[in-house]
Amino acid sequence: MNTLLLKDVVLDGKVTDILIEKSKISRIGSGIEAPGAKIIHGAGRLAALIPFYNTHTHTAMTLLRGYADDLALFTWLNEHIWPAEAKMDAHDIYAGTRLGILEMIKSGCCFFNEMYWFPHEAIRAAGEMGVRADIGLVHLALPGSTTARSAAQIREDALALAKELPPGVRIALAPHAIYTVCESALRDVTAVAEELQMPLHIHCSETLREVEDCRREHNDLTPVAYLDSVGLLKENTLLAHCVHLTDEDRKIIAGRGAVISHCPVSNMKLCSGTFDLQAALGAGCRVTIGTDGASSNNNLSMVEEMKFAALAAKLKTNDPTAGKDEDVFRCATLNGAAYARVNAGFFEGADADILLVELNHCRMVGDYNLTANLVYSADSSVMHTLICNGRVIMEDHHVPGEEEIIADARRCCDKFRR
Repeated sequence: MNTLLLKDVVLDGKVTDILIEKSKISRIGSGIEAPGAKIIHGAGRLAALIPFYNTHTHTAMTLLRGYADDLALFTWLNEHIWPAEAKMDAHDIYAGTRLGILEMIKSGCCFFNEMYWFPHEAIRAAGEMGVRADIGLVHLALPGSTTARSAAQIREDALALAKELPPGVRIALAPHAIYTVCESALRDVTAVAEELQMPLHIHCSETLREVEDCRREHNDLTPVAYLDSVGLLKENTLLAHCVHLTDEDRKIIAGRGAVISHCPVSNMKLCSGTFDLQAALGAGCRVTIGTDGASSNNNLSMVEEMKFAALAAKLKTNDPTAGKDEDVFRCATLNGAAYARVNAGFFEGADADILLVELNHCRMVGDYNLTANLVYSADSSVMHTLICNGRVIMEDHHVPGEEEIIADARRCCDKFRR
C-alpha cells in the first residue's frame, strides 16, 4: 500500500486530513479524497504527532530485564551482565531485539540507535518490523588485546553489514567506551567512520570513575577532551550519557556539533549522576534522549524517559522552570529525528513518521496542553497507531505478530533462569 489517508486527525489543535504517498506527506488539509488508499479514521479523537527517536539503547537486553538489579555499575557489568551476555547466541539477540522493538513501537518510538552484539540479527529484526535504526558495529580493544580488529578489518566488517540494508536502517561504528577501547583503536574506528561516512556511537563521561581514570591516564584530559584529541567528535558522533561534563566539555561538544543522548532513568538507577540538561541546552549542545538497555532501566519507554528528564533537570538546578516540557519533547522527537537524518514534521515532502495518540484517554484529560500531558502524564497505553517511513507498523494498539514475539523471547529467557 503506497497511499495512506489519515482522516479527521487533530494536528496543532485543528481537525484535518493527512495524505501520505510513497513514504512522504504529500498533502495536509480538509476533505482530502484518495481512492484506493488505506484510511485510518481519527474521528477528531486521535492527535497526529512526531514519534519518538531512541538514540541510545542495547535492545536485546530485554532478555535480561530484572536479571541483576540494585548494583553498582562496574559490579553490575563485570559480575552479572557480561557473564550472562557471554551465553547469548544469535537467535537470543534476534528474539530480544524483536521484543525490544515491539516495546518501543508500543510506546510510540520508530527509531533506535543500537549498540550490541550480533548486529546482523538486529538488522534483520528492524527490517522485519519496519522501524528505522542505526545498528552499531561494537568495537572492544583494550591495550594488548589479541581480539582487537585492525582498521582494515573494521572497514571490511562495516561494508559487509551495509551490503543489504532494509529501508531506514544504517550502520554505525560503536566503540564501546574509552575504558574498553585503546587510543590507537579509537583512531582507527574514527578514520573508518570518516571514510565510509558512518555515524559513531560511544559511551562518554557516564561515571565519575571514568572521568577520574581518564584524567589520570591522559594528562588531565576529560573523556570529552580526550575523544576530541583523537578526532572522534564530529556532527555524526553520538555521545551516550555525558553525565559529568565541565563547561569546557559542553563548549567542545557544541562546537563540534556532536550529539548527546541523555538517559535519565539509567543514570538514576545506577547512581551514575544527574546530567545537567539546562547547561547543555544553554551551551548550544544537540541533546536527544535514549532509554539505555532494559537491564538498567528497566523498560524502553521514551514517554517515561521524558518525564524523568524533565524532573531530573529541575532537581539538578533546584529550579522548577528548568526542563520545560516543550524542550524535553523536542529532545525526544525532532532532535532525535535530526540525528537519524529523518526530515520529520508536518509539511509537504516530510518523511512520513507519524504517531497517533488517543485524546480520549483518561491520562490525556484535562486537555489544556498536549505537550505537557505527553511529558508528565501519558504512558504507552495512549499510543494508538504508529507510522514509520509511510508504513503502518502499529494500528489500534496492535503490532502484527506480537504474541509470537513475546513467546519466542520468553523461551530464550529460560537459559538465564536456569
